[in-house]
Amino acid sequence: MLRKVATTGVDLDSVYAETLQRIREQKGDRSRLGIEVLMWVSHSERPLRIDELRHALAVEIDSTDLDPENIRPQDTVLGSCLGLVVVNEETSAVRLIHYTLQKYLSRPDILPDAHKTLAESCLAYLNYEQVERLPANKVRDLGYMPFLEYSSLYWGNHAKGELSDRAKSLALEILNRAGNHISASLLVKKIRGSHSCSLPHHLWPGIHYASYFGIVEIVATLIEMEGCDTDQSDCMGFTALMWAARQGNEAVVEFLITEGDVNPNKPDNSGQTPLWNASENGHEGVVKLLPERGDISPDKPDNGGRTPLSCASMNGHDRVVRLLLTRSDVNPDKPDYLGQTPLWRASSNGHERVVTLLLSQDGVNPDKLNSDGQTPLSSASASGHEEIVRLLLSRNDINPNKPDKYGQTPLWWASLIGHEGVVRLLLTRDDIDPNKSNNDCRTPLLIASIYRRSEIVARLQPRATPASVG
Repeated sequence: MLRKVATTGVDLDSVYAETLQRIREQKGDRSRLGIEVLMWVSHSERPLRIDELRHALAVEIDSTDLDPENIRPQDTVLGSCLGLVVVNEETSAVRLIHYTLQKYLSRPDILPDAHKTLAESCLAYLNYEQVERLPANKVRDLGYMPFLEYSSLYWGNHAKGELSDRAKSLALEILNRAGNHISASLLVKKIRGSHSCSLPHHLWPGIHYASYFGIVEIVATLIEMEGCDTDQSDCMGFTALMWAARQGNEAVVEFLITEGDVNPNKPDNSGQTPLWNASENGHEGVVKLLPERGDISPDKPDNGGRTPLSCASMNGHDRVVRLLLTRSDVNPDKPDYLGQTPLWRASSNGHERVVTLLLSQDGVNPDKLNSDGQTPLSSASASGHEEIVRLLLSRNDINPNKPDKYGQTPLWWASLIGHEGVVRLLLTRDDIDPNKSNNDCRTPLLIASIYRRSEIVARLQPRATPASVG
């Protein structure tokens, strides 16, 4: 079909609209089936395998269990779409025939209520008696229930996009017993990895589940229920506010800090606060919201001594860094337990805009050593971040020859690893010492020669003394 369109110049949207109309005009149940297949394939959070799709299509919202007779054969499922959907033979993943069809079906007027339908199907499945009987603390081979993983991990994404009254009711049924429901176990496993299977999942309350997905209407309803502890820590030491902050769910964060009885500085098992998590993940909106409580501790370090500013700097979240630097109670030069300052971490990871912001702050020492004696310049040189090296070398308070505890200078590191551009930049400084050796008496020229860095050797030789070659 697409080949024909390409040669005739027919508008693709018109072709898709015509095919969609033909799907709707099919007799019997094939019309509904075809539209639902397109909904799932075009709006799912990840590509579905054909067995997952077949089970998803078999869900009946008002049933108490899955009827095996509703699971359609693959040929029937694909045939109902009149060629718009195919299956990858190697991966069994279902996909649309062309990326332009994805764009077309994503228009809100083409398949209205798609997320509502998908959310209700996921939640109805999770409320089936067959699912409820599964032990929450034993996540085992569930191949005979292929739709269980997807529905557990992604119902909230669909519900957040379009929350119907029915979906809300079905969600509350699960969340009120989330600690004993296998869907919580599967989600925790996804978040924390395979080692999470041993965690006590009964300590993962429903409000945490809803806060993770960011569904503020459900969070509000749960808070109104008797016995809901809005500041309870779960099996990972996370509060509901922590989950919302970590995921960047601004509406839930705002609701919890204004309506909930929460401590905005309460850390998890690693000493990481909600602000710490939001900063690490670059959630600028949450970083703006949390200080509105007034009782926030924006410089509170985790168990490794890393502050929110340090983590934002390491990950290059310059907007978050800018926000945190506006606060007088944030120390822009605070080292962690390894001696790494925000500037050191930004320099090591090559985040030029963050380095620029930090260098503009009073009290930031651009030559501060970490626990191994490495300066930000040394770390940037070893990592090959030329623009960072250029920024640091423009400072008069930088010593370009400062060695670490092993006697290795920035030039030594760049020569060892082969960063020719960094070597060139370092040699532009009049005060650079190209002959400075490390604790093993190896100069930059010698180490470059050993590792056959020919271009670097050529740059260093005119500046080296005879003894430098060894």
